Amino acid sequence: MNGIEEVLNDLKSGIYDSRIKDIYVDEKMTGYEKKRFEDALLQFRKLFGEKEVELYSAPGRSEVCGNHTDHQHGHVLAASVNLDVIAVAAFSGDRIIRLVSEDSPMIVIDLNRLEKKEEELGTTAALIRGMAEGLKEGGWQIGGFFAYVTSDVPMGAGMSSSAAFETLVGTILSGMYNEGRVPSEEIAKIGQFAENVYFGKPCGLMDQMACSIGGLISIDFKELANPVIEQTACDFEENAYSLCIVETKGSHADLTDDYAAIPEEMRQVAKCFGREYLSEVEEKAFYENIAGIRNQVSDRALLRAMHFFGEQKRVREGIRALTDHNFQGFLEVIKKSGDSSAKMLQNIYSPRDVHTQNVTVALAVSEYILQDAGVCRIHGGGFAGTIQAFVKNEAAGKYKSCMENIFGEGACHVLKVRPYGGIKII
Repeated sequence: MNGIEEVLNDLKSGIYDSRIKDIYVDEKMTGYEKKRFEDALLQFRKLFGEKEVELYSAPGRSEVCGNHTDHQHGHVLAASVNLDVIAVAAFSGDRIIRLVSEDSPMIVIDLNRLEKKEEELGTTAALIRGMAEGLKEGGWQIGGFFAYVTSDVPMGAGMSSSAAFETLVGTILSGMYNEGRVPSEEIAKIGQFAENVYFGKPCGLMDQMACSIGGLISIDFKELANPVIEQTACDFEENAYSLCIVETKGSHADLTDDYAAIPEEMRQVAKCFGREYLSEVEEKAFYENIAGIRNQVSDRALLRAMHFFGEQKRVREGIRALTDHNFQGFLEVIKKSGDSSAKMLQNIYSPRDVHTQNVTVALAVSEYILQDAGVCRIHGGGFAGTIQAFVKNEAAGKYKSCMENIFGEGACHVLKVRPYGGIKII
């Protein structure tokens, strides 16, 4: 650990420039990230005084392929991105976690009292308490710390700010009290536990895995207790492409029924075969029995099942293309994934509000702007929210300008795939 003034001086002198570039990929962002660290260090000192500190980071994530397949125990491709949540942290010498997140009031967690609290449901305190309890139950050491946290992962943009925060807390406790030995996969599972049990949100595991492990990863959820995770090598910079996330500013209000209908309808098809999830159904058997299935479920449910089976193939095809250094083949897979989400999954606008189609407009305009300079598809749950586009670096500036002209300043995030998950920076 180093004192705050020492870290500030080292940042200004450029000692950490190469490490920052390695983590955040985009050299043009080095100055921005250094200023962000410096501001966080000064804010920590204002809140907690002079201490020896460490700097931690956990990234946001993007679902690259495998739209709406994880809840059917399917196969997904996901990536960490170079927007993150960071913390300046210091040992407290007691069993108390004291954490301030930007302008929010200080959260105080007594590690001697980690039972779930109903009044904390849906709060940041619940996530911290759940992470600490999960690590303790897993046999890891926990202890108190001071932390100031700040994030540039946009909430509601499909980059999973909550999973990034869970990963951050787990990484701090791993670094400070376990010599950094807690496996990334375990931090991810504890993050899901914290969110499911303590926070009260029944999320899957994809977000936490992508944020905690980092890079571009495939996750096969067929055996949910032990998902198969594989790193997929791909140098997006070598191929001169950026990942763009566009916030279309559509309202997520009243979309719960639309989201819930997708897994429910997929399960209806699975039940036609006496199964609970589509991953348990053979694709060949599904297609051989379409006539009978139509007598039991809606055509929309049937089409959504077709999307699932096709998307499972596309994830594998995308991984194969990247492994074979066939980036154009990978882009073709992403385009097919987007087409399937629009035509069969049908999650690019709500059928209850056909007059408001922010996502559909964003996709249509993107195709017009990009032509052969990139591909686009829905990002995340759909119906409102965000789209993603893989765009040639040379066209990214124009793309960002055009999309922000329609959806407002700051709507388009030009990102890089970050090679690291939760990490101690300094």
